[in-house]
Amino acid sequence: MDIPEKQTFADLKKQEQNAKRDVIIDAAERVFGVKPFHKVNIRDIAAEAGISHATIYRYFPDQQTLFMEAFLRGVEEILTRIDAIAANNPSGNLLEAVVADFIDFLTQKDHYFRMMTHFMLDGELAPDLVEKLNNAARALLNRLEAIFAAGNTTENPRAMARALFAAVNGVLISFRNYPGRDRQAVFDHMQFLGKLIARRFS
Repeated sequence: MDIPEKQTFADLKKQEQNAKRDVIIDAAERVFGVKPFHKVNIRDIAAEAGISHATIYRYFPDQQTLFMEAFLRGVEEILTRIDAIAANNPSGNLLEAVVADFIDFLTQKDHYFRMMTHFMLDGELAPDLVEKLNNAARALLNRLEAIFAAGNTTENPRAMARALFAAVNGVLISFRNYPGRDRQAVFDHMQFLGKLIARRFS
C-alpha cells in the first residue's frame, strides 16, 4: 500500500495562495486580451476575477508587479516553445522555425506583445522588476544565441541574437496594424518578412 505523502496545513495554505495568484493573473490576461494595455487598471482585473480590488493587493503589491507576472508567464511559454522546436527540428532550418513561431505567438497573443513594448518603451519599473525583465530578456536572447552558436556562424552569436530579436520585433511593430489589409493578410506578410530575415541571418 502506498503511504500518502506528508502534507501540512502550511503546504495547503501555500497551494491556495498560489492558486489565487493564478486566478488573478488569468483574469489580467483576459482583460489585456480585449482592452488596450494602457487602459487596463486593477479594478478591471478585479471585476474579471470576481474579487475586490483590495484583495489583489494582498497578492501583488502594485499594478506593475501584476503586469510583470503576467508578462513573465508569456515569456516562459515562448521559451518552452523554442525548446520544443529545437528538440523536434534537429536537421531543419531551426532559426526560420523559431522566428515563424515567435511571430505566430505574439500575433495570436497580442497582449504579450503590448506588455513587452510597454515595459521596454514606456514603463518606469522598480529596480527589482527591472531585474526580472532583464532576466526574462536574457533567457530569450540566450536561446537565440545558442542557435547561432550551434550553426557555427563566423559572426558573434551574441550580437547576432540581439540583431535578430530587434529585426523581428521591428516587423511586428511596423506591420501588426497595417492599414487596408485584413488580419490574415497582415499575418502572412509578417511571416514572409520573418522568413526573409531568418534566411539572411542563417
